Amino acid sequence: MAGRAGGFSLTPPPPAGVPPASALVAAAAPLPPGPGGGLLRGLSPAGATAYRPMGPAAQFQRPGMLPGGRMAMAGMQLGSAAGPLFGTSSPMRPGMPPSMMDPFRKRLLPPQAQPPPALAQRRGLKRRKMADKVLPQRIRELVPESQAYMDLLAFERKLDQTIARKRMEIQEAIKKPLTQKRKLRIYISNTFTPGKEDCDGSERIASWELRVEGKLLDDPSKQKRKFSSFFKSLVIELDKELYGPDNHLVEWHRVATTQETDGFQVKRPGDVNVKCTLLLMLDHQPPQYKLDPRLARLLGVHTQTRASIMQALWLYIKHNKLQDSHEKEYINCNRYFRQIFSCIRMRFSEIPMKLAGLLQHPDPIVINHIISVDPNDQKKTACYDIDVEVDDPLKAQMSNFLASTTNQQEIASLDVKIHETIESINQLKTQRDFMLSFSNSPQDFIQEWIRSQQRDLKIITDVVGNPEEERRAEFYQQPWMQEAVGRHIFAKVQQRRQELEQVLGVRLT
Repeated sequence: MAGRAGGFSLTPPPPAGVPPASALVAAAAPLPPGPGGGLLRGLSPAGATAYRPMGPAAQFQRPGMLPGGRMAMAGMQLGSAAGPLFGTSSPMRPGMPPSMMDPFRKRLLPPQAQPPPALAQRRGLKRRKMADKVLPQRIRELVPESQAYMDLLAFERKLDQTIARKRMEIQEAIKKPLTQKRKLRIYISNTFTPGKEDCDGSERIASWELRVEGKLLDDPSKQKRKFSSFFKSLVIELDKELYGPDNHLVEWHRVATTQETDGFQVKRPGDVNVKCTLLLMLDHQPPQYKLDPRLARLLGVHTQTRASIMQALWLYIKHNKLQDSHEKEYINCNRYFRQIFSCIRMRFSEIPMKLAGLLQHPDPIVINHIISVDPNDQKKTACYDIDVEVDDPLKAQMSNFLASTTNQQEIASLDVKIHETIESINQLKTQRDFMLSFSNSPQDFIQEWIRSQQRDLKIITDVVGNPEEERRAEFYQQPWMQEAVGRHIFAKVQQRRQELEQVLGVRLT
């Protein structure tokens, strides 16, 4: 092996029968280590006596092969023999464009390895948001005032947990109907127009006009609800003896295309007092149902939503221990249930079907009124107060709170600033430790730093083994060298035999 500093030989000639150590050059890619833990890098043909110099100018060519050609070997990945063995540039694979090789790690770059800029930016933001905002213990020891920041951080955690819990509670509360009872005042009035003769000689028939209007009392909402939006239907029943069986009913029913109005008006001819009955059906959301009288007395529920009725039924079953102890999906009916549901035993899944026959539409609100045609009663108005359910104003505030992103954006920007500050503090702490270690012991620090850089360089360049040891002659005079060379020669012979068998089409024995 030729020395690097001068032209004299560093090692004695090899003994007879043993291939020269310097013949192990980079004619092939690294092989698996032998029993002694060494690493083979290639072998000169048998009988070669000349040493191969370490450098890019030396080329190895097998007899019968074109210059630069390589022979494939089973179970071994061959590399280029023309590149420098221990150079700064990594050898390029033949036939591969330079853009396909990673300049820092000798590996193939997968197609589209670089993510889109927007995606990379989002990933960076996510990593930064998930970073720990806690100051390291050594920084807290150096700066005792940083304990105030840690106290604020602990308080922030508790506050975030409280806000998250309240947000979940609000989300669950919004899913349920959030209503409150209010008073709806209904105004019923009428006017009377007496009959008289017009100027043209025609006689005008006497008539009356009935008005039904209403409004919410103490309504804090700015947007007023229309009167008709509280009802599903309205029926005005007039005296059948006066207006006959075909003209005594005035009906209004809500449909999908109904336009809301502030009141209802009914005009009919007549000059006598008329008895009328108003039937108002409230529009409950969600719908409410009237229970069968027997089940209503048993559960203590008269008119409620289907979910509330099912809950009251389950509480009754649980309180009276009607659920079967062995078969949990069955209910053992007591004497009241047997009278109502007409069965001794039933499944839980059968309750909605059996309950459907016991639910009825709720009773309408009935108002009896007399339409007066007396001139002295023209300005009198009848008032009635009924209870209605309206949306709780707090529900709109809850929805606005969940939909609001102004505070969240401000908090996110502050979190980003905190993360950047913590990263800057950690970097300054690393620089301080670096300089402090150097000032304490410059010699030991430089040696340790060089060893660390050497390890990093091996990881970055994917170098296998120890190039610093492999470039010395003593590395190739170790006891495992004889076995390693024999194994390499045997592998080459087997490879050549397989090639000849394929070319000649016969099996050599």
